[in-house]
Amino acid sequence: MTPEQNLARLALTLPSAPKPVAVYRPVVVAGGLAYVSGHGPVCADGSLIKGRVGADLDLAQGHAAARQVGLAILATVRAHFGSLDRVKRVVKTLGMVNSAPDFLDHPKVINGCSELFAEIWGPENGIGARSAVGMGPLPGNIAVEIEVIFEVA
Repeated sequence: MTPEQNLARLALTLPSAPKPVAVYRPVVVAGGLAYVSGHGPVCADGSLIKGRVGADLDLAQGHAAARQVGLAILATVRAHFGSLDRVKRVVKTLGMVNSAPDFLDHPKVINGCSELFAEIWGPENGIGARSAVGMGPLPGNIAVEIEVIFEVA
């Protein structure tokens, strides 16, 4: 199945593609790669999932926030290219978790996004290299920020 078909099969609702909140481009394409700027957990109603994982949010809520970031990234990619089918594979994901100082499960949080991409592009093309790190406060106290590099056709 194509990525667009997988999105429909999963009956996922994408939020509106977020607009830049500073001086940057949401997507830059160079040499067959699409560099997607950091995205936060934007919900369908435009609200953001906020808080520190391990203090304000538990692991399951952090995981859900990372999945929501993945949906926001899909919205941006679709808005930029017109279709998710232009993406050949996930190359690299960087996940940043707004976490309490003693929270140590950053990779499990970012799995929320990685698992979504594996559902959309399949395990061969939807899983790429990845880093998952804890941060002090993220902009606006969002729970998770993720940036991705995709290979595009």
